[in-house]
Amino acid sequence: MRKTWVGLAALGLAVGGCEQDETRPNFEYAPDMVASVPYDSFAPNPNTGDGKTLLTPAKGTVPRGHLPLHLLAGPDAAERAGSELRNPYPSSPEVVARGQTAFLRYCSPCHGAGGLGDGPVTARFSMPPSLLAEHAVGLPDGRIFHIITHGQGLMPAHGSQVAPEDRWKLVHYLRTLQNPARTARKETP
Repeated sequence: MRKTWVGLAALGLAVGGCEQDETRPNFEYAPDMVASVPYDSFAPNPNTGDGKTLLTPAKGTVPRGHLPLHLLAGPDAAERAGSELRNPYPSSPEVVARGQTAFLRYCSPCHGAGGLGDGPVTARFSMPPSLLAEHAVGLPDGRIFHIITHGQGLMPAHGSQVAPEDRWKLVHYLRTLQNPARTARKETP
């Protein structure tokens, strides 16, 4: 009998709680959850150990959707990149168009719109090598990707400015500059 009364009381509370009088505000039973005090990203925060609101990611964390390049900077790693990395994007007009946009935005100031190394920056700095030279044409796609990512010689690294996807697409566009008859170079394993 007692279970019946408890069940009826629970049912009565549930049904009674469904009624809503829109002229009266609802009862807040956890006001801190409803109106919590947020801290601005760069504001001091007394609730953290270092007093900062914006916390440094834990060591070894990788942003969602990002695959880190396992090769570090340097000529040996660049050589390995040439043999280990393959362009994951098949060449298509859309891929080449996106690569052209990235090239014009990030590469043409130094290398020029045609890749000859005659960009407007060369008026104040030494002229970069032509991307149409035999040496550049012979570089594997993975090595070019590595050079864009980590830089080489006087060329600074662009890995933080150019998304990995756009770096690969930029390589496709570079191949069209090097040989307009084909959109991507066939690589031998």
